[in-house]
Amino acid sequence: MKSFDIAIIGSGPGGYVAAIRCAQLGLKTSIIEKYNTLGGTCLNVGCIPSKALLDSSHHYFDAVKHFKTHGIEISELKVNFEQMITRKNEVVAQTSGGINYLMDKNKVTVFQGVGRFKDATHISIKKNDNSIEEIEAKNTIIATGSKPATLPFIQLDKKKIITSTEALNLKEIPKHLMVIGGGVIGLELGSVYNRLGSKVSIIEYMPTIIPEMDIMLAKELQKSLKKQGIKFYTSHKVTAVKNNGDEVVIIADDKKGNPLEFVGDYALISVGRKPYTKGLGLENIKIQVSDKGQIKTNQNLQTNIANIYAIGDVVKGAMLAHKAEEEGIMVAEIIAGQKPHIDYNLIPGVVYTWPEVATVGKTEEQLKTEGINYNTGTFAMRALGRARASMDIDGQIKVLADAKTDEILGVHMIGARAADMIAEAVIAMEFRASSEDIARSSHAHPTYTEAFKEACLDVANRAIHS
Repeated sequence: MKSFDIAIIGSGPGGYVAAIRCAQLGLKTSIIEKYNTLGGTCLNVGCIPSKALLDSSHHYFDAVKHFKTHGIEISELKVNFEQMITRKNEVVAQTSGGINYLMDKNKVTVFQGVGRFKDATHISIKKNDNSIEEIEAKNTIIATGSKPATLPFIQLDKKKIITSTEALNLKEIPKHLMVIGGGVIGLELGSVYNRLGSKVSIIEYMPTIIPEMDIMLAKELQKSLKKQGIKFYTSHKVTAVKNNGDEVVIIADDKKGNPLEFVGDYALISVGRKPYTKGLGLENIKIQVSDKGQIKTNQNLQTNIANIYAIGDVVKGAMLAHKAEEEGIMVAEIIAGQKPHIDYNLIPGVVYTWPEVATVGKTEEQLKTEGINYNTGTFAMRALGRARASMDIDGQIKVLADAKTDEILGVHMIGARAADMIAEAVIAMEFRASSEDIARSSHAHPTYTEAFKEACLDVANRAIHS
């Protein structure tokens, strides 16, 4: 029987990053993955393929809507959707192959199969050929991630009533894509197909889209996407979804309780994700699980079984790849005897629509609820020379700073390249910077990041360009 210091179940961003860090720390490491490719949801059917399609569709949308204004004229522009999907698959294959390389480089032993706890230190691995191999591990990290959630009355057929997984591999561009859920995934995939010519309807139960983010972001994003052609139906409660063969019918009650009928050729169910622990044999070792299916852990991500840890989507907190990575590294270092930490308040959130949305820290709503006095600074992207040059004028940046100390408490961005710009805010807040610190830091001109500086200047009512 092969023995390891660490066994990691799941090779997504949390699992494979944990494996690399464990190996760097001198621990004999193995990783168990039930699928044929490494990388988990993020690399195979999540972050990477969705961004590939977002980029491809963005190029097309720009060519149709903006190139002529830039002085670029193209005749007979059309979408080769099959090639778009092929390119997406190539990006996925390259990225997943990179994980294989990293496992080899760091001498991590990879097992392909379903890992199941026999007891706290022994894991049986059922391989694709149904053979079973058992390994011994002093410590185990559960990193099995999540799966798309649905509603109890919806029967997914994965052909016309689909999840994000199927939406990444359609054989045709939908005529009318109906999206149930106005969160990150639904808005991103809705954007892809809207750009390619689909009619897209977003049906959201809450009064606003991206309901957990700052209300300013929700309003600005909805306004921008509406201009692009997406239809929004907020405060609508879906009560039925049915595939009638040629069409899909959705029934939803509006805010007054009146039933409305939506008819299209595809319904994308995008109501969040749920932890995935099926087949792990948690009952064999009596690991505690919450009512939501999340594995319970302490502040060190340690389960009630001392040598078993859990990270990523399978534990509480935001279901984000970079959050899982940070947790994977933290657990590896804890097992190695170090004392790392994670400030969960400083885990950024991003929506990769266009304009992009990015956020870190407290929202205004949270600060009001917590009774914290704060000052606000805002700056509109349209006031930037760089934004006007690129025709990306939608959006704004909002900075929230402590009224007494001026420490930055939250930053909320919507605009071009917000997903990249948020890193400056994260670093600033990690070092407990004040808005004055950013306001007095030179930002290259012309750049989008000048908007962050201007918003920080505005906290003290001294923005230059507004």
